[in-house]
Amino acid sequence: MPSSTPALLQLTTTGARSGRPHTVPLGYVQHAGELLVVASNLGADRHPGWYHNLLARPVVTVTLGTDTFQAVAVPAQGVRRDELFAAVVRAAPGYADHQARTARTLPVMVLDRPETDAPQTVTTLAGKLLQVHIWLRDQLRHVRDETEAHFAASATASSTAGPGLGLQIRQHCLAFCQSLAFHHESEDGHLFPGIARWHPELGDVFERLRAEHAEVGRVQNALVALLDDVATADPAVFRAELEDMTKQLTAHLDYEEEHLLPVLADVPWPPVRP
Repeated sequence: MPSSTPALLQLTTTGARSGRPHTVPLGYVQHAGELLVVASNLGADRHPGWYHNLLARPVVTVTLGTDTFQAVAVPAQGVRRDELFAAVVRAAPGYADHQARTARTLPVMVLDRPETDAPQTVTTLAGKLLQVHIWLRDQLRHVRDETEAHFAASATASSTAGPGLGLQIRQHCLAFCQSLAFHHESEDGHLFPGIARWHPELGDVFERLRAEHAEVGRVQNALVALLDDVATADPAVFRAELEDMTKQLTAHLDYEEEHLLPVLADVPWPPVRP
């Protein structure tokens, strides 16, 4: 452990291969309103397993004292990484010893707790659906804002820098795409069949929503493919696909809320178990 021992949090990642949750205690540092952890592995020459997990599946669960929340894990890059690592070392000098033991650059992760206007407490299934939709809209807006900032920065950078996207954009977009895929799979497999038993008149609505899931999934997969190598990804192509996703998903969520929220308004959440 560092000589000035940092406070601990519990970080739960999802296994990159297994898909199972893995929880580890980690030291953390709070700096300028950001929550930071370092993939030091006590100075070993390999990154810890949890670091590889969060690169593959950026949405993590953080338990900090009595507070548990979801966050998007974003490794800092370049000058920003160096600045944050210096802040970590000031708070917990032992991390400098860890860096001295290995030739690898110790990754510094920002555990980004997304800001959202979604209600934190819901009592109906309509409220739960709306909560998820608000989170998805917020994440999509976050990715769009980061992409525009990237374009603005690229316009003032050297023309020899070449195309590419930032790791921050990758992590937030991957978190959004994975959450969206899980949401649509849950709807197709559980929510829609359950509602259809009580509201057969909504058959055409569900048929349209499933078709839209497939089309949104196509764009989603295109975005993920572009993020395989952020260093060479073409920002212009990514931007065009992101605009396509924004238009399609916004219309899809609006239509779904129009037709499903009224019939779910009296369904309790969490479900009442018999």
